Amino acid sequence: MLKLAPVKPRTIRRAGALAGVAAAASLGILLVVPQGGVVAQQRTEVQTPFGRAPLTFADIVEKVKPAVVSIHASNGTGRLAKRGGPRPGPGGPNAPGGRGVVPDLPDDHPLNEFFRNLPRDFGGRGAPNSPTPRPSLAQGSGFVISADGYVVTNNHVIDGAEKISVSFDRDNKFDAELIGTDPRTDVALLKIKSDKKFEFVRMASKEARVGDWVIAVGNPFGLGGTVTAGIVSASGRDIGSGPYDFLQIDAAVNRGNSGGPTFNLDGEVIGVNTAIYSPSGGNVGIAFAIPTKTVNEVVAQLRSKGSVSRGWLGVKIENIDEDKAASLGLGQARGALINEITAGGPASSSGLRAGDAITMVENTSIRDSRELARKIAEFAPGTTVQIQVMRYGKSEVIPVKLGTFPSNPEVAIQSPPQSNREATPTPTVTELEQLGMSLTPVTARAGEAGDGVAISDVKSDSDAATKGLKTGDVILEVQGEKVATPADVSAGVKKATEGGRRAVLLRVKSGDVLRFVAVQLKAG
Repeated sequence: MLKLAPVKPRTIRRAGALAGVAAAASLGILLVVPQGGVVAQQRTEVQTPFGRAPLTFADIVEKVKPAVVSIHASNGTGRLAKRGGPRPGPGGPNAPGGRGVVPDLPDDHPLNEFFRNLPRDFGGRGAPNSPTPRPSLAQGSGFVISADGYVVTNNHVIDGAEKISVSFDRDNKFDAELIGTDPRTDVALLKIKSDKKFEFVRMASKEARVGDWVIAVGNPFGLGGTVTAGIVSASGRDIGSGPYDFLQIDAAVNRGNSGGPTFNLDGEVIGVNTAIYSPSGGNVGIAFAIPTKTVNEVVAQLRSKGSVSRGWLGVKIENIDEDKAASLGLGQARGALINEITAGGPASSSGLRAGDAITMVENTSIRDSRELARKIAEFAPGTTVQIQVMRYGKSEVIPVKLGTFPSNPEVAIQSPPQSNREATPTPTVTELEQLGMSLTPVTARAGEAGDGVAISDVKSDSDAATKGLKTGDVILEVQGEKVATPADVSAGVKKATEGGRRAVLLRVKSGDVLRFVAVQLKAG
């Protein structure tokens, strides 16, 4: 119920004051009206038909800011290269925002000392083009998640550090030890070296919605605790950084904000700032945060064992478009297509084959390649999972015992060794009208048959040309069957046509790259 202080009816402005009170009452704002008729606001938000609308973020900031820290990392030789700033998102390198050359001013110029004492990232002493460089520490942000001093930040903030310290908004500084990191999600967990009880923040239990208010707190440009506000601009963003989704926010995030928290109106963490989209390196209103759900899963493992273990299937995969779906006998474009089987990986001895379309894992439907990667990562290494595949119109369920996702990303995508033979086409050329291309056999060396069939020409108006096929590419398989001559390709096309396919799936080698290409078939 709206409570108002009594108003003495002795001023001529009484009617105006009461009118203001009535208007405020209609919005649900708690007001106090003193004798002079001045209205003093006592609440910082109003209730609307669509939820809360903040009039100020001050109360929330006052509540959460004591738990936000600045991270200082050093490798013992000065600044850590490329650390502390948000990672580049899609669209260009993350050049340091605002960095430039100190103006060439006379020593007695009144602004000379001002420019030379700017922080490093603004072009002050120690900037790359400054004549008097000085050692500096990598700087980022983080936040305390427990009273005993566990701190969450980004892996790229502390990567390579030999010494880590954290400081609070009141300049209280503590050394910290690294508990564990997860480069794949860019999450790191620290522990403050102190027996003191710290204020901490809680992780949100509900997922943020697009349009929700958010507050970002961090250490941009090494300036100390800074607060910015905005909304959740989008969710489920793919920024080309592994299979995990990110929140997009428009609160100002700059270099040094990395690892800092993004809060909701309840003062709960909904994400960890990790990357920005910025051609210039400064804030352009597009920042990305790791959602709380992902952070919780990673932190739980880091806290218990110092590392993160994920299941590993050992395949290269790609998305399935409509033409590939048609060639595989899928009713719709869904699932993940196996491009290659990693030599020595779990899938290599499981019965899975290149060209299989994975549609389900343990009765969970798979939408695309990123969802498959996330799903497999949820299982512990050593778990046997049932994988349903569509193999050129035939559905199969294949059990696979998962391995441990390699710590070296290059191992995870390692391809089987390729032969170093040079392909020399013979003069015989076969034109395949339905594919819009001409083919010729491949020979590895004189008198020896090579693998596949070489493309000698592609019609410019064909679907094959649209899909990027070109002269010199080698067709290795047609609809999952290996080919060695143009006749094998023709037979595969004929079989696909008789099966009612409107496209045929080719496994193609372009240089050292293997890929699947679904080419639409011409009628006739």
